[in-house]
Amino acid sequence: MRVATSQIYNIANIGMTNAQTALTKTQEQMASGKRVLSPADDPVAATQILQLNEEISRTEQHIKNIDVAENSLNLEETALDSVLSLVQRMQELAVSAGNTAVLTPDDYKALVAETNSRIEELLSLQNTRNAAGQYIFSGYQGDAQPFSLNADGQLSYHGDEGQRQVQASGSVAVDVSDSGKRIFVDIPSSHNTFYTEANPANRATPAARISVGDVVDQEAFDELYPDNLIIQFNETSAVIPAGANFSVINQATGQTLLANEPFVSGQSIEVAGASFSILGAPSEAALATPSTVNYGGITPTDFTVSQAEITLSLGDQTETLVLNQNITSAADLAAALNSGTNATKLARLGVVADATGFSAASGQSLVVQSPSAAVDAMLGITTSGAGTASVDGIEAVKGDSFTLISTNKQSLSTTLTRLSEAMDELDGTPASEERLAEVVGQTLANLDNAVTNISVVQGEVGARLNTLESTREQNLDTKLYTETVLNDLEALDYAEAATRLEMQQLVLSAAQQSFVKVAGLSLFNYIS
Repeated sequence: MRVATSQIYNIANIGMTNAQTALTKTQEQMASGKRVLSPADDPVAATQILQLNEEISRTEQHIKNIDVAENSLNLEETALDSVLSLVQRMQELAVSAGNTAVLTPDDYKALVAETNSRIEELLSLQNTRNAAGQYIFSGYQGDAQPFSLNADGQLSYHGDEGQRQVQASGSVAVDVSDSGKRIFVDIPSSHNTFYTEANPANRATPAARISVGDVVDQEAFDELYPDNLIIQFNETSAVIPAGANFSVINQATGQTLLANEPFVSGQSIEVAGASFSILGAPSEAALATPSTVNYGGITPTDFTVSQAEITLSLGDQTETLVLNQNITSAADLAAALNSGTNATKLARLGVVADATGFSAASGQSLVVQSPSAAVDAMLGITTSGAGTASVDGIEAVKGDSFTLISTNKQSLSTTLTRLSEAMDELDGTPASEERLAEVVGQTLANLDNAVTNISVVQGEVGARLNTLESTREQNLDTKLYTETVLNDLEALDYAEAATRLEMQQLVLSAAQQSFVKVAGLSLFNYIS
């Protein structure tokens, strides 16, 4: 058998390359400490290794989530502790405020100043933000400031009632925030009470404000409860002499409790056992100016042979009237429009048709149209195409309004504001002292309810922290077990690898030496 020189070189090259590749791979395994460097090394093990690495990554992320959640809950716990300390101080202050026989007017001024300062402190605590800059008491809306307080002590909540969550493990999600409405606003009240709010559609500039107010006759207010009151400002012409005035209406029954009462900014308004005041200059109502489309002059026309249609559009409503009579005068036209189905359609639309034209008391834009040239000629106005529209109507405008909303709950801020106002209004008369004593009693009861409400949330926060701690331990155990299984799959046996490396080095060396020997063979070496 004849062996070509090129074949010798190729065989030798392949053998040395394979030996070198095996040696290099072993060296890489020893350098990395891993047995499986690519899926080709062990396809089954490679798949399991990938899954285990993903599990470790998820577990590490869960542990990071727990760190974030613990920071947020610890911050909430600290804020609630501070609120409880504030409430305890206000309980002491309320007890002191009841000593009307001992305290001087200057003492009450100091108590009012401290109460107002505590209200501002409470607002700051309610708007606490975490390290990421998100508000912890705004529900889902972490970027929205949850609470604001206007000049009248009115508290507004701008968040929602949701709770943000963090995934602590594959099966455990923990709430890391609470709704400020639940903690600080929806506190059970010791008595039926109310809160007030302005209609957001009010037009006054600057906006008129309504005070927090208070119940001054509990028995009378209990008769109103749970109905709400609407304070509606009327047109100035409703009173003589003309001027700002309002009516108070029971929203549920429609009953008017106060009608056309003259308005004075800041003056106390008492109705159904409730007392409040409105400050500023609320916008008054304006009556509607009817919109009209007058005839240009009636031309006698006989519609008995060929009837015609007149379309009336008022706002977004449209009705089509039919003429099938002989119209000889404006009186005939008025009679035709106010008979049969035409009369029904006019009533439905709120339009009046008489001998002079069409009118709408609502003041909305009124449009008269018709596809018939005969109607144009009869009415003496253009009804084809866009028709003729009224130009003199003005719609009625409602005056500013405010709402008194009955409730069996009272916010912590409102409790403190009402105490401050009662102390500020103390003038040394038996009536004011009696009123203060009543407010002090209600304040202490409502502060007790606030403590209970906050303590419940604190207990929930503590339970969540315990859940996070136990879940952290579970995650750490899971990670340790997963890493152990992963190590068993991919870790290199150094003793076996070292032995294999020596053998591979020997094979490579033998291949190189053999090649040198074979490459040196030649027929000329044997020719003498």
